[in-house]
Amino acid sequence: MLKPISNQPVEKSGHSKKQEQWVRRIAIGVAIAYLALVLFIPALNVFYQAFRSGFGPFFTNFRDPHFLAAIQLTVIVAAIVLPINTLFGLCAAWAIARHKIPGRAFIVSIIDLPFSISPVVAGLMIVLLYGRNGWFGPLIQSANLQIIFALPGIIIASLFVTLPFVARSVIPVLEETGPEQEEAAKTLGANDWQIFWRITLPNIRWGLLYGVILTNARAMGEFGAVAVVSGNLIGKTQTLPLFVEEAYKQYQTQSAFSAAALLACLGLISLVAKEILERQQGSSRPIGIRKA
Repeated sequence: MLKPISNQPVEKSGHSKKQEQWVRRIAIGVAIAYLALVLFIPALNVFYQAFRSGFGPFFTNFRDPHFLAAIQLTVIVAAIVLPINTLFGLCAAWAIARHKIPGRAFIVSIIDLPFSISPVVAGLMIVLLYGRNGWFGPLIQSANLQIIFALPGIIIASLFVTLPFVARSVIPVLEETGPEQEEAAKTLGANDWQIFWRITLPNIRWGLLYGVILTNARAMGEFGAVAVVSGNLIGKTQTLPLFVEEAYKQYQTQSAFSAAALLACLGLISLVAKEILERQQGSSRPIGIRKA
């Protein structure tokens, strides 16, 4: 006579438990060692090199006019790029999430294009369009304008590489919240601006801020596309990442690591803000959505 199969979990032997513990410890150790070699140690080395002679040499670099010009240009580019791509991202997210647009998947793929294209290739595309021998070259020259090797070229390159962040951060939030609240407000007589300001914006605020932070971090730290279109002219079209590369090539290691530490600090601030916003975004979602 066959015995019924028990539903009780099979207890593992002491040898199996020890084997699982060893596998877990090895996996954790490999992950920590990998992060240390690829991320932590290089980041710590930047700060060590920047401050190994004390704070004096670090702050002395702020008297360098080329260093200050690079900081100023980086801030100007971020200040122009951020509102433009925030406005575009909001409009694109609203159109994609709230309307049945033909070719929606294709449009989303186009918005994601900067994620998949190399920044150097993006810079080359801009040169081929707006350069002296580019498609729009004669038109730009007739208007006595300069795009490439000037501020407009850097802005166009930064706009391209930072284009998807706000849209891709807001679209999932709009899709999760749904249009019910906005439709209810419309039936009560609210106009479009009142609906956006009092209902839509509060619902998407954390997702929007998340995208804005990522856009700002990428605009300040972009190297490849900006290097192609700017010409890296010292004191004129040299952003902070380009200053780091140029100073290091010229054996000005103190200046290079000081600028790198400044960029790393901006990145850390963005990382902390991103973590806070992720927690806020998670806690502000309805319980049903969080469980889903």
